[in-house]
Amino acid sequence: MAGGPWGPLLTALLAARVAAEAGPEQAALPEERSWVLPMTASNWTLVMEGEWMLKFYAPWCPSCQQTDSEWETFAKNGEVLHISVGKVDVIQEPGLSGRFFVTTLPAFFHAKDGIFRRYRGPGVYEDLQNYILEKKWQSVEPLTGWKSPASLTMSGMAGLFSISGKIWHLHNYFTVTLGIPAWCSYIFFVMATLIFEQTQRPEDAHKAEQLQDAEEEKEDSNEEENKDSLVDDDEEKEDLGDEEEAEEDEEEDSSAPPVGEGRNDTQGQGPLREVQQVGELEPEEQVPVWPSSVHAEVAEDTLRQRKNQHADKGP
Repeated sequence: MAGGPWGPLLTALLAARVAAEAGPEQAALPEERSWVLPMTASNWTLVMEGEWMLKFYAPWCPSCQQTDSEWETFAKNGEVLHISVGKVDVIQEPGLSGRFFVTTLPAFFHAKDGIFRRYRGPGVYEDLQNYILEKKWQSVEPLTGWKSPASLTMSGMAGLFSISGKIWHLHNYFTVTLGIPAWCSYIFFVMATLIFEQTQRPEDAHKAEQLQDAEEEKEDSNEEENKDSLVDDDEEKEDLGDEEEAEEDEEEDSSAPPVGEGRNDTQGQGPLREVQQVGELEPEEQVPVWPSSVHAEVAEDTLRQRKNQHADKGP
């Protein structure tokens, strides 16, 4: 009966039943879990703590595909090695490829508490394991300064790579998805660049004006400060001059003889002072100065006689 006309039909029905019964069992099998953590721009800072190994790859890269199984095996043993393992798709995350300045694929990096080093060995499990167990990374020069992925320079590089990645995706959308010729896509980007520059020029001019105004204000404030300082210097000089004049006056006052002494001298000399004044008027008839006060009366009598003589000669 199996060889009759119904034989092929029964065989087909039996095969379909077996396939239907086997299908749900195969679909129920869970997918194998991946121990490699995908890294993105939002979670890449996890590598700043602990010990990590990162792999940069692209889906179209044959060399990257050859190391996928080795990398997965290495990630499975990460708990034993006390290390975390991650991967970065440079097509989906161009910013991270710029942050680490990846120029060749695949690229491997080691990170220990925020200090990064480039691993240049093969992507084989044994070599990767020995690199961690024997701490061969200590002999590798770390990426410090501006080369560090956490530096400000590399953050700017990440922004540039991210923009270029978006432009590349947009170009593929125009040429592949929409079927637009490549030269039309290039013209679009050129026009977009020119429009962007035109919109940025007024802002740049406004910023330049603000900077110029700020510089002028600084210059004016500096001039005012200089004027104030000059005025203060002149006032200080005048004060010093007044002080010097006061000191000179004090010195003159201290060097001059007291008024009382001068008066005593004139009072003590008495008639002698008058004799000297007369002698100044007529030098040929000067009266000698008496050395002692005892002869003061004699000098007065002589002076009176001389005056009388002059009075007689006068008329």
